[in-house]
Amino acid sequence: MNKKIIYPTDDGVAVIIPTPDYLLTHTIEECAAKDVPEGKPFQIVDASEIPSDRTFRNAWEYQE
Repeated sequence: MNKKIIYPTDDGVAVIIPTPDYLLTHTIEECAAKDVPEGKPFQIVDASEIPSDRTFRNAWEYQE
């Protein structure tokens, strides 16, 4: 699985990358429930949707 979890923060967008070991015994949805702050919206996206160039990372915007 090549999925990541994203959610908005006060500074931009946070990216959670679940470890392969965690995903052996849990779903990515369980990872999001555990790690995304309560009340924050989140999305599970393909890794290819995350820009690889971190130069303007603080300019990323979360869109529902």
